[in-house]
Amino acid sequence: MPLQIIRQDITQMKTDAIVNAANSTLLGGRGVDGCIHRAAGPELLNACKALGGCPTGEARITPGFRLSCKYIIHTVGPLWQGGHAGEPALLKSCYRNALTLALEHGCRSIAFPLISAGAYGYPKRQALQIAEDTILTFLEQHEMAVYLVLLDPGAVVLNEPYATELPAFVRQMLRKGQSPSRTHGFPLRRRKAAAVPTLESTLEEDACPQAAFCIPSSLNERLAQIDESFSQMLLRKIDQLGMTDSACYKRANIDRKLFSKIRSDMHYKPSKSTAVAFAIALQLDGQETGELLRKAGFALSNSSKFDIIIQYFIAKGNYNIFEINEALFAFDQPLLGSR
Repeated sequence: MPLQIIRQDITQMKTDAIVNAANSTLLGGRGVDGCIHRAAGPELLNACKALGGCPTGEARITPGFRLSCKYIIHTVGPLWQGGHAGEPALLKSCYRNALTLALEHGCRSIAFPLISAGAYGYPKRQALQIAEDTILTFLEQHEMAVYLVLLDPGAVVLNEPYATELPAFVRQMLRKGQSPSRTHGFPLRRRKAAAVPTLESTLEEDACPQAAFCIPSSLNERLAQIDESFSQMLLRKIDQLGMTDSACYKRANIDRKLFSKIRSDMHYKPSKSTAVAFAIALQLDGQETGELLRKAGFALSNSSKFDIIIQYFIAKGNYNIFEINEALFAFDQPLLGSR
């Protein structure tokens, strides 16, 4: 199942469980903790009193009471002390223990805040990296929809060089309408120049040069010449690359159910974010990405922040879908994968 970063009030999540970033008393506090206690009602405080507190890194579970979720899982994150007091291990333990409790109680979906990144002072970039790494390790062995719920795009702090390069790149592309590889101010991963075509040149090269001279004499003749579909090209590329289906849909941050629909329906029409997610999973270059998207009726342009960000990461040779999603979230754009 996929991991999604979303902008939402965690008390409004309709998942089986939500996670409360609590203090060790479990008796309510500021931030997310206080919001959850207020939304769940006084019954939650009574249930938490019966638990007798919770040590840092561990987790406890209560009913959801007046919330839409079945359960509230309470975990106590570490207070940031410079990173030399075991904070990373304790923070990982928070996520692992919360996920384990959710699994034991039959949860199929769970929503987390970014634990310790608020009043406890954990650096947001490091807190997000630990959250993603721990959750993804869990998802390698278990099926569960996991959401990281953040209040605003500013909660995501991008790594360098993306934090510096990407905002300038997006502004420049929107202003000038240039293709990524014509912008020489942004160093690309070392590779042969021909391996990083512009999206503009991709469209030109991939178009059939004989098309103007091969106009069919009738509509029936044209319909008989329909090219392979999105799902056919996707499955062909998976086979050519020697990938398993599960490896592909996990890299695409897509759940198994959606992939099964695509596999069983040769005429399946994906959303643009799903189509792009598979291009990223297959590590397609600019030309092949353009081809796959056209099979689904889409294209990438230089007039859309979403499209520019995707082109940037492809040109950089970075196919890490979670880093791409972080950038999309930071720019308040739709994310890749299942939603």
